[in-house]
Amino acid sequence: MKVTKINLSELKAPEKNVRIHSDKQINEFIRSIDMFDQIRPIVVDENYTILAGNGLYAALTAMGRTEADCYIIKGLSENEKKKLMLADNKIFNLGVDDMEAFEDILAELDGDLDIPGYDTELLETLTADSGDVDELMSGYGIVSESTKEQIAATAKRYEDDENGYIKTAEAVSPAAQTAASPASTEPAPEKLERRYIECPKCGERIWI
Repeated sequence: MKVTKINLSELKAPEKNVRIHSDKQINEFIRSIDMFDQIRPIVVDENYTILAGNGLYAALTAMGRTEADCYIIKGLSENEKKKLMLADNKIFNLGVDDMEAFEDILAELDGDLDIPGYDTELLETLTADSGDVDELMSGYGIVSESTKEQIAATAKRYEDDENGYIKTAEAVSPAAQTAASPASTEPAPEKLERRYIECPKCGERIWI
């Protein structure tokens, strides 16, 4: 395979791309390029239209790079180019992770878990020993005193607001609402008011 350096300004995005590249993916591409440089070429046709590697192209452009390693494939029909684009995306997705091998490699990294594409904190959790996990889980669900005070203050404010509303609100019974007659066709004057119904079973106020 002959790899050619081509200016990014000469490359062309395809008219349609079946893969949507999120900001997160582009950022992880950038992390990978920073760490390992460009490790695979962008595949283009003889007109420099990208057939595979649009995400890599976007990352290199965002980094301010001016050129990329490319593999030029010539002589494909338009249908073959479209099929190549579809196949490149689909075949990659058919792979399945070997989790045992994955965990073995993580262990061999011995805590060096800055890996593009992965969340470092999640990898640290996966590689933690039982003692670390027990310590982590022992604090799960514990709420700090300051957070408790904030929760209590918020609940008190909502309670005060509701009590204030009740002083000016109109209690409406479900029966009264059902019996309301639509006889008059004239629009009623606009009136801003608070109304509520009390649940006959639990007594909870339902604001309407």
